Amino acid sequence: MSQKKLNYDVVISGGGIAGVSCAYNCAKLKLKTLLVEKESYLGGDITGSLVIPVMKCDTENINQDFYKKLVLEAKKFGAQIEYGDKNSGWFNPILLKSVLEKILTDVGADILFESEISKAETSGNHINEVEILSNTLSLPIVSKYYVDATGNAAFSKLLNCELWSDETQKQPSSLRFIVSGVNLEELKKFLDEIDNDKNVTTTYRIDTKIHLSTAYTWDNSKKWALEPYFKKAIADGVLKPNDEAYFQIFTVANMTESVAFNCPRLQDYSNNDPFEYSKAIIEARCAIIRLHDFVKKYIKGFENSYISNIAAKVGKRETNRVKCLYDYSVDDIISEKKFENPALKSNYPIDIHSNKKDCSVLYKVCSYELPVESLKSKNYSNLYVAGKIAGSDFKAQGALRVQSSCMSMGEAVAKDIKKNIN
Repeated sequence: MSQKKLNYDVVISGGGIAGVSCAYNCAKLKLKTLLVEKESYLGGDITGSLVIPVMKCDTENINQDFYKKLVLEAKKFGAQIEYGDKNSGWFNPILLKSVLEKILTDVGADILFESEISKAETSGNHINEVEILSNTLSLPIVSKYYVDATGNAAFSKLLNCELWSDETQKQPSSLRFIVSGVNLEELKKFLDEIDNDKNVTTTYRIDTKIHLSTAYTWDNSKKWALEPYFKKAIADGVLKPNDEAYFQIFTVANMTESVAFNCPRLQDYSNNDPFEYSKAIIEARCAIIRLHDFVKKYIKGFENSYISNIAAKVGKRETNRVKCLYDYSVDDIISEKKFENPALKSNYPIDIHSNKKDCSVLYKVCSYELPVESLKSKNYSNLYVAGKIAGSDFKAQGALRVQSSCMSMGEAVAKDIKKNIN
């Protein structure tokens, strides 16, 4: 590393929503901040994987400055609405890329796109410097603190950090897509006629525009209004049996004839077999074509629709988790354990998806806290983690992984770093 070294207070690896929240708050706190992102856009799952809307919690969270800023700025871009249930996190994933860039550039954070941390020099439990590899050159960077917000713990793995690992437990990933040319008036009328379960199907007029959501799964946890339509499509050969495992749709802010699909799930594959994983992605894209054929033939309003966007990235509910100073467990959630330095407060349920029928879990809980110590690496004194790779067990991660909590984690990390630097 003979090239002139750049110096920062904080280097954040990963420009997903947790990393952006961390970068925004670090820069706002007058820390010299660098955000390194391997893609050419910010937002991670929320933009690249089309993971919208932000799931709503019914308790007052903490460390919400970034989320409030995001809602405010997105509204200016026409990239946000407040849904009928008072969820302000209904975003437009396409426009949000520009929104996030503006938020960070306005506070002076540096951004490196199409770049990754490729090397790290350490001594004992301290990270001294890293090398960032981009398309054009490699840059040596020295920083006081580092944050892994990669979503798969890529930086922590590079550092040989201890990880939680259990191949027997995993949540299926999804490959989302958007369908446009939808007659939302007809779709709303159809859903209102067949389903009065407001825990499943909701339709609203918001600022004169129609917005709606509905779902169906093959689980027998409730009576699904869409079940006969799926069964008919399977009998007709339009769908395969696995296509009915999980189906969920939402309208999109400022896309007046479009519907976002939270499906299909990738079918079973080993996290350790890249060939199986690649085949699962190919099959998921085939399933997208089948699902679109299904809604065109069986669901009113989709007759003249077309697929307008397939997510560039697979939406992963969980991958690796980093061992931290405090091992957070599902028992901490259920017991409502309190902590001296909470990073977030939430009551989002323990939400664990499964590719096996009747094996998914949605366990409602009361308000719980996550300590900052579950965001501090066990192996390095100047390494933090943020987002779904936080130091928790598998079941606890099923509650912590949602975007509102990930934003709070990023903000809590920034504030703790500022406290330590002072």
